[in-house]
Amino acid sequence: AARSPRPALLALLWALLPGPGGAQTSVHPKEVIIPRGGSVLVNCSTSCDQYTLLGLETHLDKKEVASGSNWQMYELSSVQGDTTPFCYSVCHNRQSEATMSLTVYWFPERVELEPLPQWQPVGENLTLRCQVEGGAPRTNLSVLLLQGEKLLSRQPAKGTPVAEVTDTVLARRGDHGTNFSCRTELDLRSQGLGLFQNSSVPRQLRTFVLPQVRPHLVTPGIMEVGTQRSVTCSLDGLFPASEAQVHLALEDQRLKPTIKYSEDSLSATALVEVAPRDEGVQQLTCAVTLGNQSQRTRESVTIYSFPAPNLTLSESEVPEGTVVSMECKAHAGAVVTLSGDPAEPPFPSAQIMLNATAEYNGRDFVCSAALEVAGHVLHKNKTQKLFVLYGPRLDKENCPENWTLEENTLQTLRCQASGNPIPKLDCLRKGDGALLPIGEPRPVTRDISGTYVCQATSRRGVATREVVVNVIYQQSNLVTIIAVAALILGIAATVGTVAYLYNRQRKIRKYRLQKAQEAAAMKLNSP
Repeated sequence: AARSPRPALLALLWALLPGPGGAQTSVHPKEVIIPRGGSVLVNCSTSCDQYTLLGLETHLDKKEVASGSNWQMYELSSVQGDTTPFCYSVCHNRQSEATMSLTVYWFPERVELEPLPQWQPVGENLTLRCQVEGGAPRTNLSVLLLQGEKLLSRQPAKGTPVAEVTDTVLARRGDHGTNFSCRTELDLRSQGLGLFQNSSVPRQLRTFVLPQVRPHLVTPGIMEVGTQRSVTCSLDGLFPASEAQVHLALEDQRLKPTIKYSEDSLSATALVEVAPRDEGVQQLTCAVTLGNQSQRTRESVTIYSFPAPNLTLSESEVPEGTVVSMECKAHAGAVVTLSGDPAEPPFPSAQIMLNATAEYNGRDFVCSAALEVAGHVLHKNKTQKLFVLYGPRLDKENCPENWTLEENTLQTLRCQASGNPIPKLDCLRKGDGALLPIGEPRPVTRDISGTYVCQATSRRGVATREVVVNVIYQQSNLVTIIAVAALILGIAATVGTVAYLYNRQRKIRKYRLQKAQEAAAMKLNSP
């Protein structure tokens, strides 16, 4: 079994009693600090040498736990606050007292950093506000404001029942995403206890920069009913750009943009589709929102309806010589011009009459409409083709009368007949009816020489034309060789004859000279 502490406690009490020489009242301990709701033992004693009245005065719950002839020990329990109990005694009809200081400590019940703004503009002051409810003793209680673990401010907890501590910081871009908190420190180390801390829930700060300029909105300016166009809205200088929201709308029609973010900017692109109900001047709005701020810009878009004009022909295929009427009409508000109509200026409609000739076959007639929209002149065309039926024709431009060709060259003979429907063309040589190869590249031979009759035939008639083909060719190589050889032999014979005659004359002159010399010598030798 555990040993009773009573003998040791009594020895301690006797040691604390004052000795003889004047009665006085004592209390132990004189100062004590306990947790709220705790208990403490208090000893009251007197130095009186006779029976005396001895007790403890307090509003707290007390219980006597031990006593002696001149001392009493009490247990004070459920202590909730600071108090000053005192011991008293009466000795020889005189009363004396001894007061103790009983301090209660307890930790704050609530440490809370007030919510930060959802978004804080960079460059503006931010007020941090921390509330501390409860906690004692307040003289030992401090409140710290922290950014992460960096100390911003340390202040005493003042005010009851709630102490409020504030500090102001300048919001920076680098503060985005950092945590702020407050912490209490109850320092009881001087009373032999420890340093007790209690922290609030951290609050995350989000800072932002939204430049004081309007977004740049690129719009088509004008749009035709039933079409789609893209619009782009951009803004630079944002932070953090990825947190920005973009609202694009044509009047009350909200668009669905695709947003591309870069480091400090964004670009939003959306498709706009307009219907007949949108015709007129509409406002296209772009709003960029970041934090609790927004920048907005508007541009006007003129939506118009502009159908293509109507072009009608009395007939699209007619025989040559038929009178054809054409009429061109425009949508309301537009004016038209019709190719071939000299009328000036343009009118909402135009009409012409023409005599269908071969030159009009396959020709495009254009009805051009013009409409002015918001300072822009727009054009739309409608085209109709006219077909004129006429008989075959062969002319010298498309089928020459004479062809002179060099033998063994690659040539394409061209003879083209006009007409609608397209006529069939054959060129046959007079006499033997040989077919002239038309439109095909082939080597020229001398056997295609001759006069041909080209005939174009269709259901609308026949046209004929005579053409002559001449082929230039050279004599054979053998004849050329013989001629060259004969020429060479002739030249050689001439040269030989000239050499023979020259040599004979030279010999005659030499002989005559010799005879003359001999005659002269004979004269000199005569007496």
